[in-house]
Amino acid sequence: MKKRVVVTGLGTINPLGSTVDETWKGICAGTSGIAEITKFDATHLRTRIAGELKNFDPLSFLNPKEIRRLDNFIIYALASSEMALNDSRLVIDKHRAERVGVFLASGIGGISTIEKEHEVLLTGGSKKISPFFIPGALPNLAAGNVAIKFGAKGPISCPVTACSAGNNAIGEAYRTITFGYADVMIAGGVEAAITPIAIAGFNAMRALSTRNDDPQRASRPFDRDRDGFVMAEGCGVVILEEMNHALRRGASIYAEVAGYGLTCDAYHVAAPPPGHPGAERCMRLALEDACFEAARIDYINAHGTATHLNDEYELEAIQRVFGNGDREPAVSSTKSMTGHLLGAAGGVEAIISIKSIVDGVIPPTTNLDNPIEARGINLVPHTMQKGDIHAVMSNAFGFGGVNTAVIYKKFETQEI
Repeated sequence: MKKRVVVTGLGTINPLGSTVDETWKGICAGTSGIAEITKFDATHLRTRIAGELKNFDPLSFLNPKEIRRLDNFIIYALASSEMALNDSRLVIDKHRAERVGVFLASGIGGISTIEKEHEVLLTGGSKKISPFFIPGALPNLAAGNVAIKFGAKGPISCPVTACSAGNNAIGEAYRTITFGYADVMIAGGVEAAITPIAIAGFNAMRALSTRNDDPQRASRPFDRDRDGFVMAEGCGVVILEEMNHALRRGASIYAEVAGYGLTCDAYHVAAPPPGHPGAERCMRLALEDACFEAARIDYINAHGTATHLNDEYELEAIQRVFGNGDREPAVSSTKSMTGHLLGAAGGVEAIISIKSIVDGVIPPTTNLDNPIEARGINLVPHTMQKGDIHAVMSNAFGFGGVNTAVIYKKFETQEI
């Protein structure tokens, strides 16, 4: 029999805020975190806007020496994990350490370190390369550094599955607990890829919005005038626990993880197939894992990137799974406010999905002035909606045809 998995801690930094409360306040208000790029001179790029962190102070979490030798994506992971662990009131002592694991994903890893050290190589030669280059670049070193700092000696992994990575990490961490391999998992996604080469690379693919004169209205999921996604940075971490482990230590429980689906399109490196059957199968597998009928899902936090093919095909897949009943499913994309955090998106959107259940709020899709056809779907335009939210599905899809869906539900039954 599968073990039940609950969420006991949340931690995030993202373009809307440096805490969960700041982030949720921004989501409920429909605030945009998108602005002009300030990290470097972007005047030579077609896209000059992004969702950068604002008012984040790494010195609140690390000392100056640590900050100098670590890539930003590792810093973000350490900060968010500390927030989540503090929120959960979990102490990782010697009796618990081997049953606590870390699944922290990143789509790209330390790309700013790679850019910096490549410049050092070209200008100063190989002897000038930092010994911290490789440990700062490898995607799994976010998970590794978190495990080292907090003493987590259980299972460790780093899904590198593009924009599905954060959701992938949470889903696999959930499975790790359900099958008894760990009692607690620190799980989520992190990304720090607002760099010249990353922006230029996505520009070369025609994937990014170029609405540079109107940053806050540039991310337009499900809108006919969408012109690509807006890159963002940050991290989202959740603490997952086996239910009885959490109850025995008196933990506060936000929600329960009910189901997880994972599929591959096996179609194209960057584009979904027409109608997105892989996404449909993924959502159906998550429902099957949760033993849910589709009608039990009150809200779907969509992948909703504001790219032409994803938005159209994701809605078609949702319609096939959820559109045959009497209820009109509520579907929104919070990337309209946060931008697209790539491998961190699933982590941040997990927190948003869980807060939706806790507070009974359906987040809006902002900038939705001219919606694409979405028969029988409530796209929650512009402003949040109130409701009794019992279950939420969070979707995340990635390059290479990776599709993930995680279901969260209200925690109601307490058993020890």
